[in-house]
Parts: sequence; structure tokens; C-alpha cells
Amino acid sequence: MPSVDTRAPATVGAPAPPFRHPFRKRINLALFAIGMATFAMLFSTQALLPDIAADFAVSPDQASWTVSATTIGLAVAVLPLSTLSERFGRTRLMTVSVATAVGLALLLPLAPDLSSLIALRALQGAALAGIPASAVAYLSEELDARATVGAVGLFIAGNSVGGMSGRVLTGWVAEGAGWRAALGAVAALALVAALLFRLLLPASRFFTPVSLRPRLVLRTVGDHLARPLLLRLYAIGALLMAAFSAVYTVIGFRLVEAPFNLSAGLAGSIFVIYLVGTGSSAVSGPMLDRLGRRGALYAAIGTTVAGLLLTLTAQLASVLLGLVLITGGFFFGHAIASGSVSRVATHGKAHASALYQVAYYLGASVGGTAGAVVYHRAAWAGLVLFALTALLVTAAITLYATARARVAVRTGLAA
Repeated sequence: MPSVDTRAPATVGAPAPPFRHPFRKRINLALFAIGMATFAMLFSTQALLPDIAADFAVSPDQASWTVSATTIGLAVAVLPLSTLSERFGRTRLMTVSVATAVGLALLLPLAPDLSSLIALRALQGAALAGIPASAVAYLSEELDARATVGAVGLFIAGNSVGGMSGRVLTGWVAEGAGWRAALGAVAALALVAALLFRLLLPASRFFTPVSLRPRLVLRTVGDHLARPLLLRLYAIGALLMAAFSAVYTVIGFRLVEAPFNLSAGLAGSIFVIYLVGTGSSAVSGPMLDRLGRRGALYAAIGTTVAGLLLTLTAQLASVLLGLVLITGGFFFGHAIASGSVSRVATHGKAHASALYQVAYYLGASVGGTAGAVVYHRAAWAGLVLFALTALLVTAAITLYATARARVAVRTGLAA
């Protein structure tokens, strides 16, 4: 394990935060709100892909770039912006990020062609990059380890509510007024959530700004990448998100086609299932205490696999139940993995979280685009096989970690 460098971009030496923060409820609500705004904007075009593809006369995989460009932009920008958060503060960076992203959201309905829409979405993803790593770092500084996992779970619950509300809203607005009006509605929703975040969030009490020293940043990043446990958590986040993104990028196409033939509004309403993710991520803290990290990950993987298998049928009820299991399993696993990163990292927590976000959103980009290509060529069965492969690799990584832990117990070494 690398030694802690007090000059590194971290808050080493800050007083230990109390478990009962005087504004803990406000912190949870504020991070829930910005989590909601983030996912509402990040995946705002996902439920609209059939409409966008039809309007611009492009294939599903071409339209899917309006989602993938955003997640790629976030993945590229998250590490540099997390570095800025070490210098200028978590609250300031999150505020600037969400304000910029909302401003870009207001421009999306005016995009004249697919290329312009993709470019604006990439910029929006880069703007949103200041939120995820800064949010987790803020929570890990303001709350102790026990409270951090639960608070991260609530932040991710806000993600699921934002993802759900944005998709349902766009589905129904698009049915009546078109996809451009639907994107305008998401921008309005995100603006309200962003204002709530800024009004509720208390100022940092334990943040200590540091100078921007590229060499020390690279050293901190190198320390994290040298830790096998963190690397496994990053890989797990990427693989879980690849499977999840593939399913939800393509599900709209499947539901508006035979044998389901749902309208755009009804297909968008399917995303209300995201509320399952709200519940499963919110209970990640207690379940982590009960099952342990690896046990919780096994439960998440098994639940998601069962859901994927259920979606292979042509019965709408079975597909919906499968989506419930996929959503619950994914958000639970994501909350466990991302919360564990902040607990495992001994210094440079913002950078540790940023690296997780890089892996997570690269997984989203690959899953969304590759899933659309697979669906275009091999239909839903091919998509399910793609997602199952990602989950089997996730299970293999977790099994390997379990084996290492057992060896560590016998030899007395760190796992």
C-alpha cells in the first residue's frame, strides 16, 4: 500500500469529521438533487433515440452517439476537473459544472442536425464531469466512513430518479410535441434540481485547498492505479455500466417494434422502473454491513443476470420484471463499488473517485454504442448475450478477489 504524501492533492491532516454532521440531512438532499440533475441531462436523449433516428434518417447505432458522446465527454474530463476540485473546492466546481450543463441543455433543442446535437452532447458531458468525483469526495470529507456509503447511495438514488424522470418526461412530451420539446422539458427539470442543490448544500467544513502540481497529481493517480483492489473496483464499475447502458440504450427500439408496438410515451414510461434503483442503491449501506463487499456484489450480479434472462421472452410482463431486476441489481452493485472506492482510497479521494468515474462512463460509452450495433445486427438475443458476457467477467473478477482474500486470511497478508 502506498504511503500517504501530505503534499499530494488530498485533505490529509484535516480533523476527523463527526458521524452526526449538523447539516447531514441538507447534504443528503442537496446531493440527491444534483445527482438527479446529472442523470436527467446525461441520458436525456436515450428514450428519444427512435424519434431522433427517424427524424434524421439514421440507424440506431448512429443515433446512439447522442448518448455515447456525452458519456465519453464526461469520462475524458472527469480526472482534470477532479484535480481542479482539489484546488478550488468541491462545492464551487459542482456549481459551475451543473450551471454550464444546464446552459447547454437549453441549446440542445436548437441543434440543426445530428452532428451538431452530438457535439453539444459531448460538451454537456464534459461539463457534467465536475459533479460525480467532486460529490463523492465532498461526502467522504464531510462524513465518516459509515455515513459516506449511505450518502453515496442516496446520491446514486438521485441519479436513478433523474434518469427515470428525464426519460419518462421525454417520452410523453415527445409523443405530443416532438423530441426537441422533450429536451427542453429536461432542461427545465434540471434547472429546478440545480437550484435546489445550490440552496441546500452547506459549505465544506473539512476541505483544504492545495496547489495544482501536475507531478503530484500524476503520483497520486499512479498510487491508485497501483492498487489491485481499486483496479478491480474500477473494472467492476465499467462492466456493470456497459451491461446496463446496452440494455437501456436499445430497449426503446425493442418496445416500439413488434411484438410490443408501444407508443413513444408508453415506451418512455418504462423508465419509471428506475425507481427500483433508487431503493436498491439507498439500502447499499446496510446491505454492505450484512453481506460484505463481495457478497453484495454477488447478489447484484446474480439479480442482473436473472433479469436479462427474463427479457428474452416475447411477453411484456416478463420483460418488465426483467428490467426491474436489471435496474435493481445494477444500481445496488454500482453503489457498492463506488462507495467502496472512497473507503479504500487512503489519500487523493477525489482522484480515486474520478478514476472510477472514468471507467464507469467509458463502460457506458462502450455499452451504449456496442449494444446498439449488436442489436442492429443480432436483435435482442445478441444484446442479452453481450450484457451477460460483461456480467460474467464481473463475476470472475469478484471470484478472483474472494480467492485472494481467502489466501490472505491463511497467510496473514493484506488482500
